[in-house]
Amino acid sequence: MNEKVLKHLTDVGLTEKEAQIYLSALERGTSPVSIISSSAKFNRITTYTILEKLLARGLVTTSVRDGVKHFTAVSPEIFAESIKQRAKRLEKSVPHLLALAGDNAARPVVQMFEGLTGVKRAYNETFKSSGEILNCANSKGLREHWSEYDTEYVAERARRKIFLRGFAPNDEPGKLVQSEDKRFYRETRLLPKEDFWVENEINIFDDKFLITSFEPTVFAILIQSQAVADTQRQIFEMLWKFCEK
Repeated sequence: MNEKVLKHLTDVGLTEKEAQIYLSALERGTSPVSIISSSAKFNRITTYTILEKLLARGLVTTSVRDGVKHFTAVSPEIFAESIKQRAKRLEKSVPHLLALAGDNAARPVVQMFEGLTGVKRAYNETFKSSGEILNCANSKGLREHWSEYDTEYVAERARRKIFLRGFAPNDEPGKLVQSEDKRFYRETRLLPKEDFWVENEINIFDDKFLITSFEPTVFAILIQSQAVADTQRQIFEMLWKFCEK
């Protein structure tokens, strides 16, 4: 695979895996996940998840042949034109964005939510995310305190097509969560439970960092700060690479 082309794609916002899978889909033409995953040298679940993300961004299209879903990469010309159009729209907005930032750009906003009802309100903020959510959670403990978590929150997030990457302990509840990744529009990686025994849940999205605690009382703290969110995002990504499949 051409490393220079790969770098160009990552420079315009794709992750390395997204770029590799886009290029494999482009090379193979209209193909099922099995063909693209084999070409990209990723497993089927990872390939399908990334293809769905590329689909949401308009970089691949889908069709069904003989009952099997196929993916087709959009042409490089369409890809390049979409980037140009987004850049033009952003450029037109720069004066307005600068005016909005003003002198408060560096001032963080901190909110506290108490009780399960308050925690649910805090989680509603994640539905406003413009991109993926990064998550770290104790699968068992979370659901013991919020028994409808999967139906009230996880299913709604998936319905809104907000992708989530996260960590969970390598125990039975964590394995169950991972087994339902495809259904709930996420990718979960498991960490040794003897080393990963966090009681809180952490969510990172846009310029926000959400910490939720269920012991000894139920509360959530939402920090809106680009610097804080970016720092936590870097920590998450380092751990994600360490646990890469």
